[in-house]
Amino acid sequence: MSLLISIIIGGVSGWLAGKLMNSKFSLLGNIIIGLVGGLIGGVLLGVIGIHGSGLIGNIIVGVVGACVLIAVGRAIKK
Repeated sequence: MSLLISIIIGGVSGWLAGKLMNSKFSLLGNIIIGLVGGLIGGVLLGVIGIHGSGLIGNIIVGVVGACVLIAVGRAIKK
């Protein structure tokens, strides 16, 4: 997967996670949250045997990971 596609998937994943978790990030924040969320989601879902394939699968994995990342960030912040 090319770097540009990864950045686009990260941005979409971060934006969707922000909407689901009621968080507001900038475009760069969405991309970072989505990219890191994709890594976290890939590990977490991989442990239970779920692997995202294709564009939609990668976005779903990124959203799941980004939501986990936002929830952990909120827990640490408090």
